[in-house]
Amino acid sequence: MHIVIPIITAVVGIIVGAVIGFLYRKTVAEKEIGSAEQEATRIINDAIKSGETKKREAILEAKDEIHKSRTEAEREIKERRNETQKLERRLIQREEALDKKSDAVEQKAEELDRRLAKVQKTQEESEEVRAKQIAELERISGFSRDEAKEYLVSTIEREAQHDAAVKLREIMQKAKDEADANARELISIAIQRCAADHVAEATVSVVPLPNDEMKGRIIGREGRNIRTLETLTGVDLIIDDTPEAITLSSFDPVRREVARMTLEKLIADGRIHPARIEEMVEKSRKEIEQIMKAEGERATFEVGIHNLHPELVKLLGRLRYRTSYGQNVLKHSIEVAHVAGILAAELGLDPVPARRAGLLHDIGKAVDHEVEGSHVSIGVDLAKRYKENPAIVHAIAAHHGDVEPESIIACLVQAADAISAARPGARRENLENYIKRLEKLEEIANTTTGVASSYAIQAGREIRIIVKPEQVSDDAMVLLSRDIAKHIEDELDYPGQIKINMIRETRVVEYAK
Repeated sequence: MHIVIPIITAVVGIIVGAVIGFLYRKTVAEKEIGSAEQEATRIINDAIKSGETKKREAILEAKDEIHKSRTEAEREIKERRNETQKLERRLIQREEALDKKSDAVEQKAEELDRRLAKVQKTQEESEEVRAKQIAELERISGFSRDEAKEYLVSTIEREAQHDAAVKLREIMQKAKDEADANARELISIAIQRCAADHVAEATVSVVPLPNDEMKGRIIGREGRNIRTLETLTGVDLIIDDTPEAITLSSFDPVRREVARMTLEKLIADGRIHPARIEEMVEKSRKEIEQIMKAEGERATFEVGIHNLHPELVKLLGRLRYRTSYGQNVLKHSIEVAHVAGILAAELGLDPVPARRAGLLHDIGKAVDHEVEGSHVSIGVDLAKRYKENPAIVHAIAAHHGDVEPESIIACLVQAADAISAARPGARRENLENYIKRLEKLEEIANTTTGVASSYAIQAGREIRIIVKPEQVSDDAMVLLSRDIAKHIEDELDYPGQIKINMIRETRVVEYAK
């Protein structure tokens, strides 16, 4: 019981304390709420006042901006109005100008119509007069309009041909006089300064024997010596009835020379048997190789050409044993080199490339019996293989006209080659080929319209042509001779040049009775 009372007292105290605390906090809260409401009221009032102030300021700024915008808009409107007025005035002026121009154009059109009518009338009158004149001319001349036109065209054509022929003759004569004088001087200088043999050497193909008994020793027992010699050299030995001589036959001049030297050594030695023959053939081959090398070096030294490939030097030496129409090819090449160099020097060019091209222009003939193709194509291949200058290669390719010459060096080598081959005594030509060439020359002339007869003279260096006077006039002879020259150039191969001598003769025969 004593415990319960204090507990109750404590509980009642706690409850009373809680109520008192609650009432105190409520009072404090009410006071804070009141002060907060007052502060909020004050803030609201301040905000209202500030907002009204800013509103008034914004209204004033807006009014100012509106005023400025209105002023600017009025100014722009005024300026545009002024521009519009200016454009209107310009348009009015242009309309007035166009009206004036339109009036002027109309007046001009009327004037042109009047003039056109007048011209048409004049043209009609002219046509009538022209028709009357044509009719009168036809009546007077006895020609119709088409006949007169044809006659006039033919007359003009004849006059044009005459004028062209006369002018061509003048130009050709002038060019020929100047070119002949210059060419004659250059060629004479070149030939005078180049001292070459007049008649070329012929390759030896007959070996003399001391006596006819030597033939039997060369043949040997059962022909073993001659078979050995033919097998080792590749040369046919012809032992016929010719006393104290043996003929050597081979397409290869070097082989023929080896066989000749071997025979001479065997005859001088007197010991002739297969082993000795083999020894002498080998010895002769070495000597020939040394001779060819020496001859090639001598040729290069003679024409002043250096830095040639050693193989080209050897091939030049082989040309010593090669002939063309009886002319020694090495001597011919040296002569061409000298002539080409002299011509180049006279023209103010470097003579060294010309001499080099002249020396090598026939290099293909050294091996043309071993390699397929013409000596020109073989020479080009050899020059390219041994790194010769492209200008030299082109000169080799063009020296017989297989390709068109594209450099002065090529033209000089071509001319020098023709000079060396065409000079009297330089070459021998097969009689049959020579006769065929002359017959072909006359055939080309005789098949030309207007030619009565032709004759090849001066060993084919000149052709004399007799024309039909009733078909070919004096002026037409100039053109006809050019046509024949062109046909000869296209269809014939010949050294040097061919002169075309054309003759027109008119004869009148009458009898007195």
